[in-house]
Amino acid sequence: MPILVLTGDKSEPFFHAAAAALAEQLPQAAHHCSEVARLLHDFNTEFDTPSPGVDVLAERLGRLLAGSSMFAIVAGSPAIALAVVTDRPNVWYDGDVAMLDELYVAPGHRNYGVGTAILALLNEHARAVGIDAVEIGVDGADVDAQRFYERHGYSSVEPDTNERTFYYFREVRRADLTIRT
Repeated sequence: MPILVLTGDKSEPFFHAAAAALAEQLPQAAHHCSEVARLLHDFNTEFDTPSPGVDVLAERLGRLLAGSSMFAIVAGSPAIALAVVTDRPNVWYDGDVAMLDELYVAPGHRNYGVGTAILALLNEHARAVGIDAVEIGVDGADVDAQRFYERHGYSSVEPDTNERTFYYFREVRRADLTIRT
């Protein structure tokens, strides 16, 4: 899938309504993968989360973005923000469901509407390619992110049941595949 690039700079805020007009689709390219990898590494470093490093991330991104189930949104040149999104079929929808894996705006570029523009472009692109829903996993303690997504129409409550949703995670490697009875 392509890398979608939002252009603009700090003196010209990224506006929600203009997100689609600012977007340029680029074929997956090595320098964009490196920029996305750098931002992902910076994101993890900022929040004290382990990272395999920029080179490993760039190689993985190059492979994954060459396929059809992942795309990235990059804001700025040089890149100041990103979103990494995977999509997959889902039994409950006719179209695919996307998972916003990462949304990151570098310090110094926050509170200018960059994240809002990225989210707007994500929603527009999702509609254009037949994605029916976007899911986002947010850390329980990250109330700022929760407020951000809720302000943009996302909910942590299932619409049909009014029950709170949770995202569970377990890393599974071949050596860990023991079934307990």
